[in-house]
Amino acid sequence: MRVISMSAHVTMDTPTGVADKIYELVQANNNGRMKKGSNEVTKAAERGTAKFIIMAEDVNPPELLAHIPLICAEKGIPFGYVPSQEFLAKEAGMPGGVKTASLALLEVSKGAQEKFNEVVELVKGLSS
Repeated sequence: MRVISMSAHVTMDTPTGVADKIYELVQANNNGRMKKGSNEVTKAAERGTAKFIIMAEDVNPPELLAHIPLICAEKGIPFGYVPSQEFLAKEAGMPGGVKTASLALLEVSKGAQEKFNEVVELVKGLSS
């Protein structure tokens, strides 16, 4: 029996351990350039400038991000999911109480490169 995700933009189940690694990557990469929010992330994906895209699972409406996994697949950009918009914004260094539906990492700082490689490999394992 195939289980269909309740959210239109979530294309794979992300274990808590992988989501935690994604949050750690965002925090470790605070010196790297990032785009925040669905419009900016969409542009970065379409232009192929994103190195990695993170989407929050609790986005409402979920259709807000439904196109991003398709663009990522077309452009070969790895992507992953985290449970919370609010926690994603916090890890990205945004002010308290702010939420972001998605982030695009445009560059990976030297200090975050190892974490980036680890997360990309973990995410590849989930999507295959």
